[in-house]
Amino acid sequence: MTIYKLGEIATVEISGVDKKIKDGEIPVKLCNFVDVYYNWAITSDMEKEFMEATARPNEIERFKLKRGQVALTKDSETRFDIGIATYIADDFDNVILGYHNALITPSPEKLSGKYLNALLHTDYARTYFANNASGSGQRYALSVDALNNFPVPLIPLAEQERIGDIFSSIDQKIALNRAINDNLEAMAKQLYNYWFVQFDFPNEEGKPYKSSGGKMVWNEILKREIPKGWRDGCFSDIANITMGQSPDGSSYNEDGEGEIFYQGSTDFGIRFPSVRMYTTAPTRFAKQGDILMSVRAPVGAVNIANTDCCIGRGLSAINSKIGSLTYIYFVIHYLKVRFDSLNSAGTTFGSITKDDLYGLPIVIPSSDVIKMYDCKFVMAHNARFDYNSLNNTQRWTTKSKYRYFLPYGIEWWVSLKIARSVLGQMPTYRKFCEENGYITKTGRLRFTAEICYRFITKNTTFKESHTGLEDVKIETEILAYCHRQHKAMKKKLWAK
Repeated sequence: MTIYKLGEIATVEISGVDKKIKDGEIPVKLCNFVDVYYNWAITSDMEKEFMEATARPNEIERFKLKRGQVALTKDSETRFDIGIATYIADDFDNVILGYHNALITPSPEKLSGKYLNALLHTDYARTYFANNASGSGQRYALSVDALNNFPVPLIPLAEQERIGDIFSSIDQKIALNRAINDNLEAMAKQLYNYWFVQFDFPNEEGKPYKSSGGKMVWNEILKREIPKGWRDGCFSDIANITMGQSPDGSSYNEDGEGEIFYQGSTDFGIRFPSVRMYTTAPTRFAKQGDILMSVRAPVGAVNIANTDCCIGRGLSAINSKIGSLTYIYFVIHYLKVRFDSLNSAGTTFGSITKDDLYGLPIVIPSSDVIKMYDCKFVMAHNARFDYNSLNNTQRWTTKSKYRYFLPYGIEWWVSLKIARSVLGQMPTYRKFCEENGYITKTGRLRFTAEICYRFITKNTTFKESHTGLEDVKIETEILAYCHRQHKAMKKKLWAK
């Protein structure tokens, strides 16, 4: 394996294309910071989601997305949000990369974009970018020199492609699960609209209320008719809000020390955030089950906290005053139309204050309708959606565990070979096997994925289900454990 500087085997350019629409420039679609941050790959079916902007001809020529390139977040509010990469999986005619990002074009005869993308998601890369970022306090950035000097362990091109394909296959599973969840979410939003915007919730006979002649009354505050028994109000009537506050940057860590910390919407998954950061100096907290809403960059993105956590200034924590978190969750989705107007204000970020949130006018349904909505119609949806969302989060976590091994170009099947070499030398593993009957008739230790995983997790009742996702998770956990236990052995075990 040979180490090259990135600038020797790829071209790196920093985009300065902003979100504005300017007279005299050419209309384009813009792939922005959040698009790069959230996605393992940028594909053609995502084009409709990109925002509209304009650019000059030379900008289009330099930053139009092409298959095989890698885009990377160049600057952000923390060291840990820079250097996040995504692979450009398709050619685009009218999509260019927006500012706060860098575009990397690999030399095709030397470097695979898929391999580079995978490498840039490793701890190896994350550490380099964190150590080479400029700035302090409110903003951190990567210079062109820092990017060009990034050391790339280069293995044969065929092996690079094989590693990239492994990650791509995992990402296809993630994309499928995301598509299922997108459909579920669209159905739930449609149901909310049907009940609380069109007012066609089921009446006592199970028929749509307004369409079946249900009593409507004029509301002067809202300037519209609403169902009898409903009232006008503000968001403060149905929800409590805690605005986040970022701890001191020196307290951030990825080692599990202190409290789980979510800085902003860049931590969000489909419904639940992914844990990647901790803080030893927490300031503002969200409780398990609270709605996490982004109050800047962009306003209105939502997730649900699946554990107690600390929240930074990019988030607010919202809980219910009316006993229904689900209803409030979809109220926020409905209000996002207003939030989007805030997102488009200014050149960089939109934002919203606590007072602004509390003062948002809303229709407040009768309590029996909210209860019916929660119990009869949304509960099953939430159960299915949450299962899929958590499963997706696990897949992302699984994928991130490959970061230990990428520079060495190992194959999947070697997990048990390495386990035999590493665990077989550990007295604790022998004792574990003896105590649990994992010894052959000839006195040899047994090494199956299930047994090794039981040892690593100290869960002696674990049973393999042999799903694709679980197989990946088990194998990567075994590899990560062996790597941590015997770092000094990696050259002996993995060298070609």
